Amino acid sequence: MKPFKYSRATSVSTAARQVSANSQAKFLAGGTNIIDLMKEFVERPDELVDVTRLNLSNISTLAAGGISIGATAKNAATANHPLIRQHYPLLSQAILAGASAQIRNMATNGGNLNQRTRCAYFYDIAMPCNKRQPDSGCSALEGVNRMHAIVGWSNQCVAVHPSDMCVALAALDAVVKVQGPDGTARTIPITDYHRLPEDTPHLDNNLRSGELITSIEIPANNFAAHSYYLKVRDRSSYAFALVSVAAAMELNGGTIKQARIAMGGIAHKPWRLTAAESFLAGKTATADNFKLASEQALQEAKPLAHNAFKIELGRRSIVRALQMALGNII
Repeated sequence: MKPFKYSRATSVSTAARQVSANSQAKFLAGGTNIIDLMKEFVERPDELVDVTRLNLSNISTLAAGGISIGATAKNAATANHPLIRQHYPLLSQAILAGASAQIRNMATNGGNLNQRTRCAYFYDIAMPCNKRQPDSGCSALEGVNRMHAIVGWSNQCVAVHPSDMCVALAALDAVVKVQGPDGTARTIPITDYHRLPEDTPHLDNNLRSGELITSIEIPANNFAAHSYYLKVRDRSSYAFALVSVAAAMELNGGTIKQARIAMGGIAHKPWRLTAAESFLAGKTATADNFKLASEQALQEAKPLAHNAFKIELGRRSIVRALQMALGNII
């Protein structure tokens, strides 16, 4: 690990200014990802600014409805918070599907948003990787790419975003609150927070220099009774998704008033299935309609040499997640 300077931030503005002033500085919260990257020399910051003592861990209702989730609240505390479990069980399920209990006890919500891909070529500094070193090449494009993207990828990068929590947040129309070094606060819809690789795969998100996540807000909804997070993986614990589906419906009797569906494990960012959502609106909640909706999804998929199976697996997972959300297991 490269030697680095450590400091403990006393305010959001101070932390943002410190990181903005040094292009080699990083924020430090739970450290479950950045420390691993530093140990492997994948990332080599010369300064870490600790934000864990800032007052950013509250979880509370919003005056206009919905909920605010602090950026430094731990994943485990968030998943098990009574407000989350009662009103946003989809988020609770997604968080509990990720990592291990030990990691969830350390990892923060802001860190979860900003975690980097687990592509093996990204972690292997002996291999070319445009995400790690721009213009060096993408080893996964012609390499072993079973775990990689089937939508939204470019010739520069085929890595996928590893988060489970972010998939649920995408389905729940969450927004990310951030503050910059000059004190300016802004709100970023979660669907715009993460980037597709295009020609800049080294940029994971749309944060500006020095901006610090302060909270995540989820608007009020009527999805709690009919939501489910399905994660398909190679083993039952501590494994990243081959594909995952966050599914939520608001029902009026047997009719779907509205639906939200997002997928993980298939793109550089959580992938909203807006065509499938639109198809389901006004339809009867049946297995046949779920199957038809799944056929609206992944039509733009471009599989790589080793991951074409994700298309059919993804469509079947959509049907399964919707059935589980309905409570009708067929």
